[in-house]
Amino acid sequence: MTLRLLDAGDAAFTIELGNSIDPGLLASVHALDAAIAQEQAAGRLPGLIETMPTFRSLTVFYDPLVTRQQTLLDTLKPLFDGADHATPIEGRRWRLPVCYEGELGLDLATTAQTIGATEDEVISLHSGTEVRVYMLGFLPGFPFMGDVPERLRLPRRTQPRVRVPAGSVAIAGGLTAIYPWESPGGWHLLGRCPVPLFDATREEPSLLSAGDSVRFEPVSHTEFLKMEAASQAGEVDPTHWLADEQGAA
Repeated sequence: MTLRLLDAGDAAFTIELGNSIDPGLLASVHALDAAIAQEQAAGRLPGLIETMPTFRSLTVFYDPLVTRQQTLLDTLKPLFDGADHATPIEGRRWRLPVCYEGELGLDLATTAQTIGATEDEVISLHSGTEVRVYMLGFLPGFPFMGDVPERLRLPRRTQPRVRVPAGSVAIAGGLTAIYPWESPGGWHLLGRCPVPLFDATREEPSLLSAGDSVRFEPVSHTEFLKMEAASQAGEVDPTHWLADEQGAA
């Protein structure tokens, strides 16, 4: 593992652990993050405010009135070797419903046309692959998930949408995602998920976490509307969507 240190202003720096998106690198990032959290809890990192993990890096935020960048780095360097030998994260397994029908899958037809497939083949490719949550970002609870099948790896739209509906399930590059909130977006929209991904009233507001795996379950528009209504009414416990809870292997 080749580390690269990048300045991020006078109160933060980024530790780059690699330049790819893969489970092994994700494991290294989170192993380092966990080791730093343990040191902080033990009181050995005065001035450390928080850390922010991504696919391949970890940004460290600190109080420059309490500590210096070099002081923190000197304390953190012994932790780097442990991160290099981390095993891939084994998170929870989710089975999330997605309706690919009609206006809920705005880009399904064009995606099929672009890759030379039928709409049903696109749905089969997308729902037939278990994807891994690599990180949360962009919006609260927004999961960047990979890796989608090679045929579905399209560049982002040349013209992003001003409004992407909450729950939209989309693809771009080798990733797929679910928009927890209405927002601008340039990914290709294949369907919509009725399961809320973020709830500030929960002990863990984000439904998904880095290291989790997700398989999408196609549902009809009628089923989607029923699930959406039940979720909005608070009638469905989030753990219902865990694969083990649904009797999946």
